[in-house]
Amino acid sequence: MKKIKKVIALMLCATVCGSILSGCGSIASLNGGRRIIRISHAQSETHPEHLGLLEFKNYIEENLGDKFEVQIYPNELLGGAQKAIELTQTGAIDFVVAGTANLETFADIYEVFSMPYLFTSEEAYFATMDDTEYMENIYKSTDEAGFRVLTWYNAGSRSVYAKKPIEKPEDLKGLKIRVQQSPASIAMIEAFGAAASPMSFGEVYTAIQQGVIDGAENNELALTNNKHGEVAKYYSYNRHQMVPDMLIGNLKFLNSLSDDELEIFEEAAKISTEVERAEWDEQVQEAKRIAEEDMGVQFIDVDVQLFKEVAMPVQQEILDGNESIRDVYDHIQEINEQFES
Repeated sequence: MKKIKKVIALMLCATVCGSILSGCGSIASLNGGRRIIRISHAQSETHPEHLGLLEFKNYIEENLGDKFEVQIYPNELLGGAQKAIELTQTGAIDFVVAGTANLETFADIYEVFSMPYLFTSEEAYFATMDDTEYMENIYKSTDEAGFRVLTWYNAGSRSVYAKKPIEKPEDLKGLKIRVQQSPASIAMIEAFGAAASPMSFGEVYTAIQQGVIDGAENNELALTNNKHGEVAKYYSYNRHQMVPDMLIGNLKFLNSLSDDELEIFEEAAKISTEVERAEWDEQVQEAKRIAEEDMGVQFIDVDVQLFKEVAMPVQQEILDGNESIRDVYDHIQEINEQFES
């Protein structure tokens, strides 16, 4: 099955990239006079992000259906996040959903979101991300790289899950844990005493199954949507990060839109976020039920403060090493204070 998926991905990538080389359209191919818009993401067709993107597609085609057809490629069919971002840079595809960790190599301001325990509450996290005017300055930081963020998606809080129970930081000592490809995430896991193993999200299931790694860190949906609960039976709520996913668009394409068209794309992005967030809350509860009842996953409530105390020095190390994040870090701390009881 994995080989078949790779073959399909290669064929799709060849088709997508070939559309540029063949001259079919200025950036992507045309279909009956309509510009094809291609979107790549790593999740399944039932994931909240995919459902949000379906609304993105519907809104654009309802309002600009004579000009655009939107095609969505889930499950990393066009490659992992980093590869898909590169394809978006060149214009081979138009949009990709990726985590902020994947954007750090293009604009180091995004490293702030990989800080452990950056947000002190979910309310502070949402307030920060909903501050559109402030976030717009961050979204523009990748303009030189050829792409820009249109909107964000809630990816919940990240915790560790493994083949063995994790109840305190010491329990991670010596374990190999998959992390996102981010220096901050690597430093955090290593502070817990584990060995960080960055890899593509699509490789995690097999890596745990084969013993290449002992576990990973992510939200609850990874257990069910990506079936990680079949190979990792212990999910520990240490809640070390709240990291958004981003809908990223090719800047050349965005700049080619008229003001009215761009407004429709921006409204579509906003609607997609609203749908994704509503679906997220429902699916997390269902994922926990399925993981526990059908997959035998044990959810462990840990003393978060123990993990926070170990990880907090990583925050200072990141601040000392990346001055560009100071302003946004201070801004988030002000928002955190607003929601402290």
